[in-house]
Amino acid sequence: MPYADNADLPPPVRDHLPEHAQDIWRAAFNHAFAAHAGDPRQEEAAHRIAWAAVKRAYAKDDRGRWVPMAK
Repeated sequence: MPYADNADLPPPVRDHLPEHAQDIWRAAFNHAFAAHAGDPRQEEAAHRIAWAAVKRAYAKDDRGRWVPMAK
């Protein structure tokens, strides 16, 4: 199901990602969810794509926190 705002995100996303990363995750998820309509694994694909989008801009530091990657 698409997410209207960051407060609606699943706890692993909402509780661990910085707000900008949550924005990236939500936008990627919503787009992928719509793009995979009719696919029996629609939600699974959207989750994978959303995490991949976050990992292009953020990485975990040595303490396990998500931080922006240096450009």
